Amino acid sequence: MKLVIVDYGMGNLRSVEKGLEKLGTSPVISSRPDDINDADGIIVPGVGAFGDAMGELRRLGLVETLRHRAETGVPLLGICLGLQILFERSEEAPGVEGLSLVRGDVRRFSLPAEFKIPHMGWNALEITPSSLLFAGIPNGSHVYFVHSYFVDPEEKSVVVATSEYGIRFAAAIERDNLFGVQFHPEKSQTVGLQILRNFVEILHQKKASGSPH
Repeated sequence: MKLVIVDYGMGNLRSVEKGLEKLGTSPVISSRPDDINDADGIIVPGVGAFGDAMGELRRLGLVETLRHRAETGVPLLGICLGLQILFERSEEAPGVEGLSLVRGDVRRFSLPAEFKIPHMGWNALEITPSSLLFAGIPNGSHVYFVHSYFVDPEEKSVVVATSEYGIRFAAAIERDNLFGVQFHPEKSQTVGLQILRNFVEILHQKKASGSPH
């Protein structure tokens, strides 16, 4: 099974890689379209700005590659900024189109002065019981966030976990083969490791079912 972590210069790739290696997998870190086209599963991490991320993905020729792979059913997990770029647009970069795999916007926190932006720290999750990504994870589990923006999907049914920081916001989405988390599973200890384990299990199940590559 080939699991590719997309390297577009915007993520803490080594942390994600180490988390996956703890689960006994050997992920490939790559920015090459050929590797992504050959992947059984794709992880798009990300730290930084929406506009810069999309610019770098375009420069590397990865925008259409990622869209095509997602649309053909390959499981894809976006982490933090990697979740945000799955959407159509962001208030952080007006006029810049995201991957547009999920309809909706990315919005900046607009909160009273006592709430520091970016939101950093451990927060509890309210989890949808049917979620594949959160299988075996108790409701109320804590994960680690670092972000100033959050996703606002048009279809609220894609939201499988929420958290609260001044407002309740989408912490994770799930739709068919698309998954995304606003927090950092690679920094979220046991809970984060279980989320990565669940994603790997989703890949194994899809491969075992003989789904087209």
